[in-house]
Amino acid sequence: MRVLFVCLGNICRSPTAEGVFRRLLAERGLEDVVSVDSCGIGSWHLGKAPDSRAQAAALRRGIDLSPLRARQLCVEDFYRFDYLLAMDHDNLAAIEALRPADSSAEAALFLTYAGYPERAVPDPYYGGEHGFEEVIDLIEAASQGFVETLRERLEARRS
Repeated sequence: MRVLFVCLGNICRSPTAEGVFRRLLAERGLEDVVSVDSCGIGSWHLGKAPDSRAQAAALRRGIDLSPLRARQLCVEDFYRFDYLLAMDHDNLAAIEALRPADSSAEAALFLTYAGYPERAVPDPYYGGEHGFEEVIDLIEAASQGFVETLRERLEARRS
């Protein structure tokens, strides 16, 4: 299984989701079964590390985002990944606009897996430190739900 987290610039929400989800996979012993990446819709931050506030918030929870670098969503992602998980409605619309007709990748709002099917992960970029903590709280909740979904689908494949 291959999972791609998508936000606007790939320096706040999606790298945070990548880091949180990687940790959760490791805790569940699934890091060798599920691969994870993140990207942005736009090209403004290509090659840059995650926002320092996102990194600080993640480090407070034992997650190091410093090795990650921003990249942009591309057509090849629709063939490389099974899931493209958007942080908000605009991201999801951009994913669908780029999607090739023959892509079988599943695209969804990430918070659907936390039981919030219409809710977006808010962009903390223009806010204060609290916004980055809220983002991690939401991402942790969605990650818990999504890892259970993946576990069920992996078990179904084995059956």
